[in-house]
Amino acid sequence: MQNIKITLIQPFLFWESAAKNLPAFDKRLTQIKSETDLIILPEMFNTAFTPNAEAVAETMDGPSMSWLKAKAIERECVICTSILINDNEKLYNRLIWMKPNGEFEFYDKRHLFSAANEHLLLTSGEKKLIVELNGWKICPLICYDLRFPVWSRNTFNEDTKYEYDCLIYVANWPERRSHSWKSLLVARAIENQAYVVGVNRVGKDGKGIIHSGDSAVIEPKGKAISDLKPNAEGIETVELSYANLEDYRKLFQIGSDWDRFNLL
Repeated sequence: MQNIKITLIQPFLFWESAAKNLPAFDKRLTQIKSETDLIILPEMFNTAFTPNAEAVAETMDGPSMSWLKAKAIERECVICTSILINDNEKLYNRLIWMKPNGEFEFYDKRHLFSAANEHLLLTSGEKKLIVELNGWKICPLICYDLRFPVWSRNTFNEDTKYEYDCLIYVANWPERRSHSWKSLLVARAIENQAYVVGVNRVGKDGKGIIHSGDSAVIEPKGKAISDLKPNAEGIETVELSYANLEDYRKLFQIGSDWDRFNLL
């Protein structure tokens, strides 16, 4: 299995303004000079996290989806992020996995953040998404999902082996809970024997909430292999080694000991 290169973009986001955020990301994408297989942007990359979902939600043929499609084709790589979407009069925090051929897959955020009344505004997703990239199996999730290990969990069986090789979280995670963010990224990597990637924003939002970023790539043993600085915009490309992942799984075989159960 070949390695994959992933690019993390840790940006400042303009509050509820796709008109400002999309051109800002245009400029950031030009700063990616190395080849990459996957570009990851934070949750709600076009508006920042906002309780005013109905006012800023777009349709699946809106400007932000059109932008993602155009950029994935132009950059010849996958782009992963989330958008507030109005789909048949229901609102979703929808993760988009936009492919370089212009096709996409999506996942609707399962765990809605009740502390910000997200559960009163949006419809929860019911199914995880597993996508394939150059032979890798990847599970992309959204922000608050990180706090729920059962939903995030990997599975193993002798026939299909591991459900995923890399777990991704796109987020707008506040600085005041950054210790939890950093700790849980490490925990998810260790317990699931997979790479974990967390991509977060920086700066103050329209509610005065500060975000420190702390975006990271964690290898299966729990060690960070990325170098983005907190409280600063940044772009970093990291190469994930499948050989290292496979060697560790063979050396320390715990997948067959994981609990087996079905979610209701």
